[in-house]
Amino acid sequence: MPSTKKNAVEINLSDPQYYFNRALSWLEFNNRVLQRAFDPRTPLLERLKAMTVFSSNLDEFFMIRVAGLKQQVEAEVHQYSADGMTPQAQLDAINQKLHPVVVEQHRYFEHELRPQLGAQGIHLLNFNDLNAEQRSYINQYFETQIFPVLTPLAVDPSHPFPYISSRSLNLAVLIKDIANGEEHFARVKVPNSLPRLIPLAENLWSHNQSPAWYGVPLEQVITHNLESLFPGMTILEYHPFRITRSADLELAKEADDLLIAIEQELRRQRFGSIVRLEIEASAPPEIRQMLMQELALQQNDIYEVEGLLCLSDLIALRDLPFPHLKEPDWSPVVPPRLRKLEQHVTGEDDIFSVIRQGDLLVHYPYESFTASVQRFITQAADDPDVLAIKMALYRTSGDSSILNALIAAAENGKQVAVLVELQARFDEQNNIVWARKLEKVGVHVVYGLANLKTHTKTAMVVRREGSRICRYVHIGTGDYNPKTARQFTDLGLFSCRKDLGADLTDLFNYLTGYSRQRVYRKLLVAPVNMRDRMLALIHRETKLQRQGHQGRIMIQTNALTDQEFIIALYEAS
Repeated sequence: MPSTKKNAVEINLSDPQYYFNRALSWLEFNNRVLQRAFDPRTPLLERLKAMTVFSSNLDEFFMIRVAGLKQQVEAEVHQYSADGMTPQAQLDAINQKLHPVVVEQHRYFEHELRPQLGAQGIHLLNFNDLNAEQRSYINQYFETQIFPVLTPLAVDPSHPFPYISSRSLNLAVLIKDIANGEEHFARVKVPNSLPRLIPLAENLWSHNQSPAWYGVPLEQVITHNLESLFPGMTILEYHPFRITRSADLELAKEADDLLIAIEQELRRQRFGSIVRLEIEASAPPEIRQMLMQELALQQNDIYEVEGLLCLSDLIALRDLPFPHLKEPDWSPVVPPRLRKLEQHVTGEDDIFSVIRQGDLLVHYPYESFTASVQRFITQAADDPDVLAIKMALYRTSGDSSILNALIAAAENGKQVAVLVELQARFDEQNNIVWARKLEKVGVHVVYGLANLKTHTKTAMVVRREGSRICRYVHIGTGDYNPKTARQFTDLGLFSCRKDLGADLTDLFNYLTGYSRQRVYRKLLVAPVNMRDRMLALIHRETKLQRQGHQGRIMIQTNALTDQEFIIALYEAS
């Protein structure tokens, strides 16, 4: 059993007390996001943004982490994690921690943030707050823009309980037939093809504030016009609700075609098991009980919400023209060595000449993605001396300038090979679309390695320079996505060093062909050599410290769950 000694006391480093639970640790991280929404020092619309990010993060947590734990419980897995918890114990702890946090989030929005937004001119009104003229406008908007889109679905012996899509907003409606007095349940889906917030026409505003915005939630517009959907019925109750389904992909190991297998799994995913029900806190027991029964949920799976559901939709308010309520946008700077390209200095007007002068490290979002990575790829696509471009792609945007440049490169006759990771979580469909677009123009597209997720972000440009063939590489931590490059902190290294060029050549041969490359000159490649090398480096620093020298370890990681790695760090400390 791994152990170390400190002050003559033996410490068992496999003891669960030395480990944080992954799911509970993530909840603490997300709570820190929410605390930003509570912080009055933060600009108001940034606080709203933090609250919406908390909600969207929580959706993904349920779709992946909670769904995975529920699958383990259903499979009767009783194995303890490193922190000493079974899957059921983890679910219980998640529910215990999360329910009061969600209650506090919605309470704070309704009683603190929403009134503060109104005081600054952003009026998110309830339907009951509208005056007669405003109601007339909204009701007319309902008749022309909303009513034709709605489909009420009855639930009775001849109408089975309808399919509910994940993360969609719905109305549970209890109605009474005027003719015979019978009560019925119906479901109305709030269309996600319409904006969640319906703005009032400017002539209906109070003009005491400038700038200003007035709007009302879409679901309230629908609930106050339900008589149009159910003529001859009395509306007894109506309550918004929302479900979350599992989004875990379960790919068969023997799948012959990964793209087709993932497309089939994405279709199946629409019917994934339901892991959470959010419902208005005022909903009566009979509606809750029916939903629990029809959706096969337990009491702990229900999250009662005061006020608006799906606060993540309110991110749209962040785009309103209220600059004094936002943090100033950061304008990424062009790295000093690349500025000469902006100035079109004669003889130094291509990025390759800059890279030849020495390695270039770029730090996003502080430095410009457009002036570095995007320039690197687009210039390679147009350069007649470039022979080939190879890239490993994890995520990108729907209108990716990077991939459009690769398409142009292929159309210009260059050899282009791209690994598109089809299992990039929540971007599977987008990556499938891009893979097909690339294939249509003759790009060599591969979908990754069986039973592995390819997370690397690398690119290599092969260029003829006189009688020589030179390789230029980009190795980064961030996606090839100009939008997220303005939000996330990442690093990118540009180089034309021969050892890195040779390593990336070997890596791409491994990714696209049948190479069994095990040795690299500089690169650490998982699952080939990264773990062993990282452990060896930790042990080296530990040994230096024990010998009386100064050992030092600095690591930045997105997550850490490898128990042997954690033990090595404990021993080093």
